[in-house]
Amino acid sequence: MSTMKLRALFLLLAALATAAVAWAEPAGDDPLGKYLFPPDVVMKYSQDLGLDERQRTAVKESVQKAQSKFVDLQFELQEATQKMVHLLQARPVDEAAVLAAADKVLALERDIKRTQLSLLIRLKNLLSEPQQAKLMELRKRTE
Repeated sequence: MSTMKLRALFLLLAALATAAVAWAEPAGDDPLGKYLFPPDVVMKYSQDLGLDERQRTAVKESVQKAQSKFVDLQFELQEATQKMVHLLQARPVDEAAVLAAADKVLALERDIKRTQLSLLIRLKNLLSEPQQAKLMELRKRTE
């Protein structure tokens, strides 16, 4: 496999990892994003929503916990991706080894998405029904 193709594969995998973090943000017809609220949106409208100190603290702690996990997963993902790229450089390519490495990369991407979804659910559950309705209304006005 040429260096250019390897670089393209690596960039594709890096883009997938980056997209995993942003996938739940509302954009267009995202069926999940319209019911969830990213932390920056919650904090942007915190005064409009009337978040109390308990809610602000819970949002901050939830984000910090998720960010810590994201950092760990990103490092693991980079390592697993580099291992897969290295395996693809062999001649002949060990298909079983590459597929095992791909399974590791996909599992890490799944963990990133799951962590993101968990954070977004946790944030939604911190908000009262009226706060959620208000946030949906505020978000519609800015789209």
